[in-house]
Amino acid sequence: MPADASRRAPVPRLLVPSAALMWGLHSSLLSPALALILATLYEASTSDIGWSLAIYNAGGFIASIVLPAWTDRRRTYLPMLMASAVLTIALAAALAAVSTLSLATVALVVLGGPAGLGTTMLFAHLRDAGSSTSTIVDTRAIISAAWMGGPPLATAIIGWSGARGILLALAVIAVVNIALTAVMMRQTRPVTAEVQEPARSPHALPPGSRTAIVVIIGAFVLFQATNATAMTFMALYVTETVGLAVLWAGIVLGVAAALEVPALMIIGRLGDRVSHLTLVAVGAVLSAVYYAGLVVVTEPVLLLALQIPNALGFAAISGIGLALFQDLIPGAGMSTGLFMNARRVGAVLSGPIIAAGALPLLGQRGIFAICAVLTVIGLGMIPLAKRLAARQEG
Repeated sequence: MPADASRRAPVPRLLVPSAALMWGLHSSLLSPALALILATLYEASTSDIGWSLAIYNAGGFIASIVLPAWTDRRRTYLPMLMASAVLTIALAAALAAVSTLSLATVALVVLGGPAGLGTTMLFAHLRDAGSSTSTIVDTRAIISAAWMGGPPLATAIIGWSGARGILLALAVIAVVNIALTAVMMRQTRPVTAEVQEPARSPHALPPGSRTAIVVIIGAFVLFQATNATAMTFMALYVTETVGLAVLWAGIVLGVAAALEVPALMIIGRLGDRVSHLTLVAVGAVLSAVYYAGLVVVTEPVLLLALQIPNALGFAAISGIGLALFQDLIPGAGMSTGLFMNARRVGAVLSGPIIAAGALPLLGQRGIFAICAVLTVIGLGMIPLAKRLAARQEG
């Protein structure tokens, strides 16, 4: 039976966590090390690296829109997952073989963009297979756990074997991903049910609610922009404004990372019983409380306590938010790709938010006041999208 004419059965339990761990290591090794790879292998200047990464990210943005839409039409998420792993090997080989930054940039765009869709395709397959919200969010938690170990591992590999060692490590991870995907493709047999598409969520927007979908994406861009701002600026804020030793910045970021995984697992269990829209709204409220607390914090105990609403808010927005996108936006690949791109755009917007801290009337504390306000605005955009959808349906 053709791949686009059959409902897929869920894969065995250990395959998805293993694949999530490997794809999490893929991104957490490559992202922190890419600038160093370009500088070391091609003697690129800081300006050259910036332009190369900008072109690469733009290519990745386009790939994450076009290719998921293509896979949605055919429901070939696992074959695309396999292709991403194969292209990772091709990317590692190309970066090791070329001798100029321009050729490396071409390789990053042509090979690296599609190769970076592994996580998107994994989540799209889970959605297409009918996995529960807790399974999807638990998978997101495993990727977060991989990010806790990936950057230190990347620096250790570079210190031991140089930039090419990272490329070899990526190729090894890709081989494992190929094997895991092959097992998933063999184990995930088409079933004979007459249902041709995944069951539509009761929270889904009516087909054609484009304005409402744009509003939802805009809300999550704001959520992701404020989250990226807090993560990027926290170390400097703790030392320069709160007045604590730099050690506390590391402790705060470490506590936030440690709480992230259990928070995702807790929120994931709730997602099977509570409306995703409600959980995202609660997460936005908790995030706004976190940013408001940062505005007034002056001592380490409160700073550490604030990481609890921070972790829970992040879990709801990044974990349940993914499930919400899959509920509201048609196409498992497109909805997942749009969610991933919301974070990319949000990271770009975090720059102007941080820059606002240089204004005399705001200062560094004003950065987090802006974050709190933007989060509340994003919170209001979610029910607005639902009302717009209902109006268009009527």
